[in-house]
Amino acid sequence: MRRIKPKLCGNHCTKVEHVSVTLDQNNILEDVNFHLYCGEMLTIIGKNGAGKSTLMKALLGEIPYKGKILFEDMRNGYKSRLKIGYVPQHLAFDKNSPTTVYDFFASCISRKPVWLWKDKKVYARIQKELERFQAENLIDQCLGDLSGGELQRVLLSVATCPMPNLLLLDEPISGIDRNGTMHFYELLDQLKREYDLSILMISHDLDFVYEYSDRVLLLDKNVVEEGRPEEVYKTQAFKETFGYTTYHRMEE
Repeated sequence: MRRIKPKLCGNHCTKVEHVSVTLDQNNILEDVNFHLYCGEMLTIIGKNGAGKSTLMKALLGEIPYKGKILFEDMRNGYKSRLKIGYVPQHLAFDKNSPTTVYDFFASCISRKPVWLWKDKKVYARIQKELERFQAENLIDQCLGDLSGGELQRVLLSVATCPMPNLLLLDEPISGIDRNGTMHFYELLDQLKREYDLSILMISHDLDFVYEYSDRVLLLDKNVVEEGRPEEVYKTQAFKETFGYTTYHRMEE
């Protein structure tokens, strides 16, 4: 069952206009266009190799692209610098390392060497940021000892410190159990409501996407379908990509 969505504030908008990516003479993305408003969650779905992660890398500025990616303040009609937060699918680190959540977080927000001493002000700030995601009790734990859900809450805390205009999530709940996945989506829903945050996510969890997303974008090198989940999930392109049985399950 789809939950009722709040009205979007419409004050800010991220515009992706005619974005194309060619790597090693292969056209990965071709003329991708969409808008994303504040207080909105847009989820990108599609088969493997459709260009989802490539689009994310283009937004992060990690790969060259043609086209425009703009952030616009709709209240004043000007373009400003886009502040992006990012939660990757996996965090590469040595699980046997004694690096704690504090060490990791402090290295992201402070220029002071974390291996010398714990800064009390930085410690208090990190604890406050973690508290937003019910993760303050993890501050002294080693990263390698965290469960998948705990680590994603820590990464979400880092990605929203300071609060960005746009939060990018690349399959953030991969390998997390259903309860952990539901909790993560609830946190995202709360986050966008409280901070009018724009969220762009890649996900294969079609049932959760259906329930929590404001809009869905079906990608296959370009935008094949775009709209509310109940609209996109009824299209022939969706059925051909994911199969009729998946679509039928969404209708029940």
